[in-house]
Amino acid sequence: MSREDYEIVIGLEVHAELSTKTKIFCNCPTEFGAEPNTHICPVCTAMPGALPVLNEKVVEYAVKAGLATNCEIETFIKKNKKNYFYPDLPKSYQISQFDRPLCKHGYVEIEEEGEKKKIGITRIHIEEDAGKLNHNEFNGESLVDLNRAGVPLIEIVSEPDMRSSSDAENYLRKMKSILEYIEVSDCKMQEGSLRADVNVSVRKKGAKEFGTRTEMKNMNSFRSIVRAIDYEAQRQIEVLEDGGKIDQETLRWDDVSGRTFSMRDKEDAQDYRYFPEPDLVAIRLSEEYIQTIKESLPELPESRKERYLTQYKLSQKDAKMLTNSKYMSDLFEQALEICKNAKAVANWLLSDVSRILNEKEMEPDQIPFTAEQLAKMIELIDKGTISSAIGKKVLEELFENPKDPEEIVKEKGWIQISDEGAIKEVVMKILENNPQSIVDYKAGKDRALGFLVGQAMKETKGKANPQMLNKMFLEELNK
Repeated sequence: MSREDYEIVIGLEVHAELSTKTKIFCNCPTEFGAEPNTHICPVCTAMPGALPVLNEKVVEYAVKAGLATNCEIETFIKKNKKNYFYPDLPKSYQISQFDRPLCKHGYVEIEEEGEKKKIGITRIHIEEDAGKLNHNEFNGESLVDLNRAGVPLIEIVSEPDMRSSSDAENYLRKMKSILEYIEVSDCKMQEGSLRADVNVSVRKKGAKEFGTRTEMKNMNSFRSIVRAIDYEAQRQIEVLEDGGKIDQETLRWDDVSGRTFSMRDKEDAQDYRYFPEPDLVAIRLSEEYIQTIKESLPELPESRKERYLTQYKLSQKDAKMLTNSKYMSDLFEQALEICKNAKAVANWLLSDVSRILNEKEMEPDQIPFTAEQLAKMIELIDKGTISSAIGKKVLEELFENPKDPEEIVKEKGWIQISDEGAIKEVVMKILENNPQSIVDYKAGKDRALGFLVGQAMKETKGKANPQMLNKMFLEELNK
């Protein structure tokens, strides 16, 4: 049998660090990047006698996430101990939720080639993060940094509704954009603020029972998640085709070799021995509290996409790509307030800016220049001060050394040549050097004009006004 005879079944457990100023059960700061073990106290390091106090903002942010993903909000919530041992977990248990999650039975819509699909959300619950082990490759030692211990998380557990790595990527991107729009998490995957446990199984097409699943932990890159799903699905199919069976286990994805490796047997709920956390009282949320949070929700990506279609007449594809990232969408709106050219701003963001981000392996929130600087660059093009070709150079410079585009253009000598006499001189020189192109144009080969204009742009290092070049070449060729 081939891969086409099997169906892939995928579920994601997304962990998002909440953007609160302090940790979930103490007043330690949550700021990323501090020196190891400087954002700690007796509570988050589990000193004997230290008691947790729940951060109210954590509940508010989790309810926001639930409402934005169409979940039912549980009005009676309690905390549970999830018992397991690992060196970066100071209490040897994690304070989480078990049988009464804060949010349940939700969904988000993803879109693939114009077709919409609902991905169910089983639950969203709040819990604390563990610390971090820093491994020394030279001496084999591992040191524990507890700055992250106690940072508040929400865990968003999907239904096993995804059937391809593309589904999984679309779902994760949609979830990331929703969390960014409601401003409950910065979702910086490179800092571990957003990561996912990926569950994969396969079954024969038409089968009703799910296959045995494996889980890949703590993945924080779209590219890695797509590669890992495709590899693991193929591995499982090959095992089954060879007459073997799939073990329920936790795997480690190695990005260098592009393979998964077994770490341990996969745990079930009973392995964690959940029981109520006695040091934290249960909480009852009023309908008024939930309604107030609902009314505070900002415009969500789907709504903003529809507005871009009607207000700015963008295409479906452009509107979707812009609103996938709140940072990119905000940059679009802020630049638009200055230069008033929606199509141009969208084109620059989705073509050259996105290309450079991909080349540099950067996320939109790492764009170094401001919306004002982008808008000023576009205004210079619209006014004819620089050409679009020079605009590309200015953009490259903005990534390396962000400052006023007008200053960049003056310093580099990139101001567009719009002097008729100077352009006429270039046109006559190019025509003199390319007599065959004149013959080709006269013979009806329109591409010859494009060639001549290209040669003129090359001669002027991209600084000649392209509209004036076209006009003058046509005047001379048609004489």
